[in-house]
Amino acid sequence: MLENSTATVANSTTKIGYFKLLATCVYELLLLIALWFISAWIFLVLFGDATQSYKRFLLQICLWLVTGVYFVCCWRKSGQTLATQTWRMRLVNKDDGVLSTQQAMQRYVLASSSACAFGLGFLWAFVDKDRLYLHDRVLKTHFILLEKNR
Repeated sequence: MLENSTATVANSTTKIGYFKLLATCVYELLLLIALWFISAWIFLVLFGDATQSYKRFLLQICLWLVTGVYFVCCWRKSGQTLATQTWRMRLVNKDDGVLSTQQAMQRYVLASSSACAFGLGFLWAFVDKDRLYLHDRVLKTHFILLEKNR
Protein backbone atom coordinates (compact mmCIF):
# COMPACT_ATOMS: atom_id res chain seq x y z
CA MET A 1 0.00 0.00 0.00
CA LEU A 2 1.23 3.52 -0.76
CA GLU A 3 2.16 5.84 2.04
CA ASN A 4 2.23 9.60 1.73
CA SER A 5 4.24 11.73 4.07
CA THR A 6 1.12 13.80 4.76
CA ALA A 7 -1.56 11.13 4.64
CA THR A 8 -2.24 7.64 5.86
CA VAL A 9 -4.90 5.24 4.72
CA ALA A 10 -8.14 5.28 6.62
CA ASN A 11 -10.28 2.17 6.84
CA SER A 12 -10.34 0.75 3.28
CA THR A 13 -13.87 -0.54 3.82
CA THR A 14 -15.18 2.96 4.49
CA LYS A 15 -17.71 4.00 1.86
CA ILE A 16 -17.08 7.27 0.06
CA GLY A 17 -19.99 9.66 0.56
CA TYR A 18 -22.20 10.67 -2.35
CA PHE A 19 -21.29 14.33 -1.92
CA LYS A 20 -17.57 13.55 -2.06
CA LEU A 21 -18.04 11.40 -5.19
CA LEU A 22 -20.01 14.16 -6.92
CA ALA A 23 -17.65 16.92 -5.81
CA THR A 24 -14.67 14.96 -7.09
CA CYS A 25 -16.35 14.47 -10.48
CA VAL A 26 -17.18 18.18 -10.77
CA TYR A 27 -13.63 19.20 -9.80
CA GLU A 28 -12.21 16.68 -12.26
CA LEU A 29 -14.42 18.13 -15.02
CA LEU A 30 -13.19 21.66 -14.32
CA LEU A 31 -9.58 20.49 -14.57
CA LEU A 32 -10.34 18.62 -17.78
CA ILE A 33 -11.93 21.69 -19.36
CA ALA A 34 -8.68 23.59 -18.81
CA LEU A 35 -6.67 20.67 -20.24
CA TRP A 36 -9.00 20.50 -23.27
CA PHE A 37 -8.69 24.24 -23.95
CA ILE A 38 -4.89 24.03 -23.95
CA SER A 39 -4.88 20.86 -26.07
CA ALA A 40 -7.37 22.29 -28.57
CA TRP A 41 -5.34 25.48 -28.85
CA ILE A 42 -2.18 23.46 -29.63
CA PHE A 43 -4.14 21.39 -32.18
CA LEU A 44 -5.46 24.53 -33.88
CA VAL A 45 -2.00 26.10 -33.99
CA LEU A 46 -0.58 22.95 -35.61
CA PHE A 47 -3.43 22.00 -37.95
CA GLY A 48 -5.47 25.15 -38.46
CA ASP A 49 -9.23 25.43 -38.58
CA ALA A 50 -11.05 22.32 -37.34
CA THR A 51 -14.41 22.97 -39.00
CA GLN A 52 -13.84 20.29 -41.64
CA SER A 53 -15.36 17.00 -40.52
CA TYR A 54 -12.13 14.99 -40.61
CA LYS A 55 -10.22 17.64 -38.60
CA ARG A 56 -13.05 17.88 -36.07
CA PHE A 57 -12.99 14.11 -35.65
CA LEU A 58 -9.18 14.17 -35.33
CA LEU A 59 -9.45 16.89 -32.66
CA GLN A 60 -11.97 14.79 -30.71
CA ILE A 61 -9.67 11.76 -30.86
CA CYS A 62 -6.72 13.90 -29.72
CA LEU A 63 -8.70 15.29 -26.77
CA TRP A 64 -9.80 11.78 -25.77
CA LEU A 65 -6.17 10.57 -25.94
CA VAL A 66 -4.82 13.54 -23.97
CA THR A 67 -7.45 12.93 -21.30
CA GLY A 68 -6.52 9.24 -21.24
CA VAL A 69 -2.83 10.02 -20.82
CA TYR A 70 -3.66 12.33 -17.90
CA PHE A 71 -5.79 9.76 -16.09
CA VAL A 72 -3.64 6.70 -16.82
CA CYS A 73 -0.45 8.47 -15.72
CA CYS A 74 -2.05 9.73 -12.50
CA TRP A 75 -3.67 6.39 -11.64
CA ARG A 76 -0.48 4.49 -12.49
CA LYS A 77 1.86 6.79 -10.58
CA SER A 78 0.02 7.34 -7.30
CA GLY A 79 -3.63 6.41 -7.75
CA GLN A 80 -4.54 10.08 -7.43
CA THR A 81 -5.48 12.87 -9.79
CA LEU A 82 -5.44 16.46 -8.57
CA ALA A 83 -9.16 16.21 -7.73
CA THR A 84 -8.78 13.02 -5.69
CA GLN A 85 -5.75 14.48 -3.89
CA THR A 86 -7.87 17.47 -2.90
CA TRP A 87 -10.64 15.23 -1.52
CA ARG A 88 -8.09 12.86 0.11
CA MET A 89 -8.98 9.79 -1.91
CA ARG A 90 -6.86 7.23 -3.75
CA LEU A 91 -7.83 4.77 -6.48
CA VAL A 92 -6.51 1.28 -5.75
CA ASN A 93 -6.86 -2.24 -7.11
CA LYS A 94 -8.37 -5.16 -5.22
CA ASP A 95 -5.15 -5.58 -3.19
CA ASP A 96 -5.17 -1.86 -2.22
CA GLY A 97 -2.18 -1.28 -4.50
CA VAL A 98 -1.56 1.10 -7.39
CA LEU A 99 -3.23 0.12 -10.67
CA SER A 100 -1.13 -1.47 -13.38
CA THR A 101 -0.90 0.30 -16.71
CA GLN A 102 -3.29 -2.24 -18.21
CA GLN A 103 -5.83 -1.77 -15.39
CA ALA A 104 -5.60 2.02 -15.69
CA MET A 105 -6.12 1.88 -19.46
CA GLN A 106 -9.06 -0.51 -19.08
CA ARG A 107 -10.61 1.75 -16.47
CA TYR A 108 -10.25 4.76 -18.75
CA VAL A 109 -11.88 2.99 -21.70
CA LEU A 110 -14.74 1.69 -19.55
CA ALA A 111 -15.26 5.07 -17.87
CA SER A 112 -15.29 6.73 -21.31
CA SER A 113 -17.90 4.25 -22.48
CA SER A 114 -19.91 4.96 -19.37
CA ALA A 115 -19.78 8.71 -20.01
CA CYS A 116 -20.92 8.15 -23.60
CA ALA A 117 -23.86 6.09 -22.29
CA PHE A 118 -25.34 9.17 -20.58
CA GLY A 119 -23.19 8.61 -17.47
CA LEU A 120 -25.02 5.43 -16.49
CA GLY A 121 -21.86 3.77 -15.17
CA PHE A 122 -21.24 6.75 -12.90
CA LEU A 123 -24.87 6.87 -11.76
CA TRP A 124 -24.46 3.20 -10.84
CA ALA A 125 -22.73 4.40 -7.63
CA PHE A 126 -26.13 5.55 -6.33
CA VAL A 127 -27.49 1.98 -6.38
CA ASP A 128 -24.29 0.05 -5.65
CA LYS A 129 -24.04 -1.18 -2.06
CA ASP A 130 -20.37 -0.11 -1.90
CA ARG A 131 -20.95 3.12 -3.87
CA LEU A 132 -18.66 1.94 -6.68
CA TYR A 133 -18.92 3.16 -10.24
CA LEU A 134 -19.82 0.37 -12.66
CA HIS A 135 -16.33 0.33 -14.20
CA ASP A 136 -14.83 0.00 -10.70
CA ARG A 137 -17.20 -2.87 -9.90
CA VAL A 138 -16.17 -4.65 -13.14
CA LEU A 139 -12.43 -4.07 -12.71
CA LYS A 140 -12.38 -4.66 -8.93
CA THR A 141 -10.93 -1.22 -8.25
CA HIS A 142 -12.14 1.22 -5.61
CA PHE A 143 -11.38 4.48 -3.89
CA ILE A 144 -10.04 4.59 -0.38
CA LEU A 145 -10.13 7.56 1.97
CA LEU A 146 -6.92 9.06 3.30
CA GLU A 147 -6.57 10.60 6.72
CA LYS A 148 -4.35 13.53 7.41
CA ASN A 149 -1.45 12.81 9.79
CA ARG A 150 -1.48 14.85 12.93
